[in-house]
Amino acid sequence: MIITPHLVAEQAAPAALPRGTPRPWWEGRPFVAAMILLAFIPLAYPAIPPLVDIGGHMGRFKVAVDLANSAILQQWFSFRWLPIGNLGVDVLVVPLAKLIGVEPATKLVVMSIPPLTVAGMLWVAREVHNRLPPTVAFALPLAFGHPFMFGFVNFSLSMALALLAFGLWLRLGRLGKSKLRALLFVPISFIVFFAHTYGWGTLGLLCFSAEAVRQHDRGRSWWMSIIRAAYHALAMALPLLLILLWRSEATGGLTHRWFDWEYKWEYLLRMFRDRWEAYDIACAAIVLAVPVFALIHPRLTLSRNLAFSGLVLAATYVLLPRIVFGSAYADMRLVPFAAAIFVLAVRFKQETRYPLSTWLAVAATGFMLVRLAGTTASMAIAWNRQKVQLEALDHVEPGSRVAVMVWDRCERWTLRRSDHLGALATVRQEAYTNDHWPMAGSSLLTVRYPAGGWFQRDPSQIVRDPGCRHEGWSVRAALYNLPHDAFDYLWLIDMRPIPADWVDGWQPVWAGKGSILLKHVPLSEAGEEQRLRTLRTVRGPGR
Repeated sequence: MIITPHLVAEQAAPAALPRGTPRPWWEGRPFVAAMILLAFIPLAYPAIPPLVDIGGHMGRFKVAVDLANSAILQQWFSFRWLPIGNLGVDVLVVPLAKLIGVEPATKLVVMSIPPLTVAGMLWVAREVHNRLPPTVAFALPLAFGHPFMFGFVNFSLSMALALLAFGLWLRLGRLGKSKLRALLFVPISFIVFFAHTYGWGTLGLLCFSAEAVRQHDRGRSWWMSIIRAAYHALAMALPLLLILLWRSEATGGLTHRWFDWEYKWEYLLRMFRDRWEAYDIACAAIVLAVPVFALIHPRLTLSRNLAFSGLVLAATYVLLPRIVFGSAYADMRLVPFAAAIFVLAVRFKQETRYPLSTWLAVAATGFMLVRLAGTTASMAIAWNRQKVQLEALDHVEPGSRVAVMVWDRCERWTLRRSDHLGALATVRQEAYTNDHWPMAGSSLLTVRYPAGGWFQRDPSQIVRDPGCRHEGWSVRAALYNLPHDAFDYLWLIDMRPIPADWVDGWQPVWAGKGSILLKHVPLSEAGEEQRLRTLRTVRGPGR
């Protein structure tokens, strides 16, 4: 996106309306409250948020809550709190889980993230424009963007907090309270940082870019404005000391895959990736079209403040590699928020014009409602399937060792929400599973089970067929190399039909749609009748 001449030469945003002045319906408090409350709906029905990574997070929460009093968990796991930038949901769920349990605590915290994100977007728009533009609702569904649906919950919480903090930064700047702002943003920067480093970095970029525009609007040159903006942003720099300490103790965790243009283009289309490809891509196209429409329409423009912030985030997206310190999808996570900033920047050049503004507000609100309905339906579909799959855990003995294998069907658009479903065996039965993800220098959880060999941790649970874009174990190779004596159960999730002899030595215990549980028995004890039962069980539900 480029800044056109009419964008650069825009007039200041219209002044706030006097108190008591009638407002359009999209600027009123009922609209704001409705948008925030509607963001609770998609996760109201599922007992467990059906997000891709959420099971792994919940397994870690379980260990944090019960490790000290569980000799079973102590066999395989250790846990220690560290002052790192990846604690957001952990520090909320763990104490709450001690009162109400891991599963309800996770649901309450995670379902609160999208409403917080929506509130942050609305506040930012209100501070920049002195009112809510009629197009604001086009940005709100991005609270359920690809990163959130993937289950990057610490990251998502940090971004929600970053948007709320950015709204406060803009407000205090508008009121001329720079000293108070500097004092407040020292602790605020630590709060956002501990939620997730990414949110802290994004907050710094947003505040710096907005302050640079504010300084320039006060008559300073761009160079001086940038210098002064950097000076003001230093109030948020202290977490750098923690990063230096954290990374100096870390080992491993590569940073690579720079300028992977194929993926960067795909991530733009995938900003809403969930279940229905054509629908999700169409929604992404609509969001990307909104700021473009504002640039070409004679009565609309983009706020220089947010347009510059959007350009800074876009440049950051281009420069970020796919993997940072071993953490994948580093660049992808920024896409929905950069797009949201550009949408929030849309406003009228002068006073709001009717009926254009009304039509834009209706279209934006309709888009929000349609997208929210689709997300709600998708969550319900996913949870209904997972609810059946999780019935397998009723047949797992507490303290068991469970080898989980999830079939990756290769490049399907629909998110595969079962990648870490196996970790719920740890939550419900204190079982060991092979899909936890400890990473050097960035994880609170440590997994130790040498007998499992390769099948100790994530991503050993993901199995693929030859020809997939991503490399990894094939189904047959994984089953062949699995150390049988190291596991009590084999849990096949979303598995395709496979030959019975691939699971010799495993006795079927339970089978449901998309979920098959087998128990380890020595091959000599499994007769021909058992082999036939295995054949029927493995081939049936996988279809």
